[in-house]
Amino acid sequence: MDDPELFRQGGFRLAARAWARNAKADEAQVARLREFAQQEDALADAVVEWLHTGPDQDHTSQDLVERILSGHPLPGLPQPLRAFQAQTQATPYWVDADRLDRGAKAITRAGLLGLFPLGDMSLMGGYLASRATKSLVGTGEIEHRATRRLVETAAWWIDVTTPGALVQHGTGYQAALRIRLVHAQVRRAMNRRPDWDYVNWDRPVNQVQTAGTLLLFSLVYVFGTQLLGLRYSAREKADILHLWRYVGWLMGVADELLPADEDDAWRLLWLLAATEFIPDDDSKRLARALVDTHAAVGEGRGPVGKVLGQVNVGVHAAISRLVLGRANADFLGLPDSPVAQAAVLAVAGVNYAAETVRLLVPGATAVQEALGAFGRRRYLRRIGAGRGPEALRAAR
Repeated sequence: MDDPELFRQGGFRLAARAWARNAKADEAQVARLREFAQQEDALADAVVEWLHTGPDQDHTSQDLVERILSGHPLPGLPQPLRAFQAQTQATPYWVDADRLDRGAKAITRAGLLGLFPLGDMSLMGGYLASRATKSLVGTGEIEHRATRRLVETAAWWIDVTTPGALVQHGTGYQAALRIRLVHAQVRRAMNRRPDWDYVNWDRPVNQVQTAGTLLLFSLVYVFGTQLLGLRYSAREKADILHLWRYVGWLMGVADELLPADEDDAWRLLWLLAATEFIPDDDSKRLARALVDTHAAVGEGRGPVGKVLGQVNVGVHAAISRLVLGRANADFLGLPDSPVAQAAVLAVAGVNYAAETVRLLVPGATAVQEALGAFGRRRYLRRIGAGRGPEALRAAR
C-alpha cells in the first residue's frame, strides 16, 4: 500500500472512532505535535552518557543508578544523577494514589486475558508507526528477539499495573524509570549510527513515539479488552488512564503529551494515526516475527504441536484484526481465518455475560481481582523475566 492516506482510510478502527468524536486539529496543532518528534529526554540521556563516559564505567556506576531507583540515600551524587533523581521524585500535583490503586485493580481483574490485547493490539498496532520501528530494527536480530521482547514487555506491564507498585521507589515506579533509561540507551546507540535518517525517521525514541506507546498500553488496551467482553465503569476507565498518565510522566513524556482524560486520549490517538501510522516493509518484518513467536508454542510436539501453533496464530491474528481493521491486518500479512474470528467473538460474548454476572453478584469483583492477581504472579514466576539491573545493562 504505497499511499499513506489510502492506508489510513483503510480501516484503523481506533482512528475512526476518534474521528467520530469530532477530533479535529488545525495545521498549527499538528505542527506543534510534530515538534515533539524532534525532542528526546535530556535528563535520562545525560545519565546514560555519564554511564558510558564517566570516570567509573563499570558495574559500580550501574549499581549506583539502581540504588537511586530503589531510594537509597546517596550523598555526593554526580550532577546527571542528582538532576534525574530530583525530577523523578517530584511527584506531580495531579497524581492521586487512590486512583492509581483503583486503575491497577481494574487492569489486574483481566488476569492473563490482558496479555492478548497487550501483544495483539498494543505491540502489533505499534508496528504500524514505521518511524517508531526504526529503533527496533536498528538493534538487529528482529526475528530472534521477538519472543524476548514480548515476554519482557508483558513482565514490565505487570510490574507497572500491579496495585501499590507505583508508590515512590516501588516495583512499578522502578520499572517505569528503568525503561526510561533503556530508551535513552537505545537513543544513544541510534544517534551514533551514521545511517540514521533524521529527515524521514525523526529523532530516535522521541517524545511522540513514547506518547504513542502509552496510548497503546492504556486507551487501546481498554478498548481491546472491551472488544473481548470485559466491562469497565466510567470511573474505572478514567482511573486506568490516570495510572498511565503517571507512568508516562515517570518515563519522561512531556506534560503536553499526557492526556488528562479519555477525550484527550482519543484526540491524541487520532492525531498520531493521521501523522505516525504509515507502515512499511519493516512493519511487515516485525509483524511476521511476532506471528512466528505465536506459531512456536507447538515446537517439539510433533503434528499436534503444529496444529496447536496454527490455532494460536489464528486466534492472535483474529484479535489483531478486530482492532486494526482488514486493510491494516492485510498489509501486515496477518492470517485471515473466519473460523478463528468467529471463535474470538463467541468467547467475547461469553466473557461479556460473565462480566454482567460479576456486576450483579456482591463480592464477585474482589474475587476476580484476586484471581487475576494470582494468574499474573504465576505468569511472572514461570517466565522468570529479569526486570532488574540486567535489563539496563543488556541495552548498553
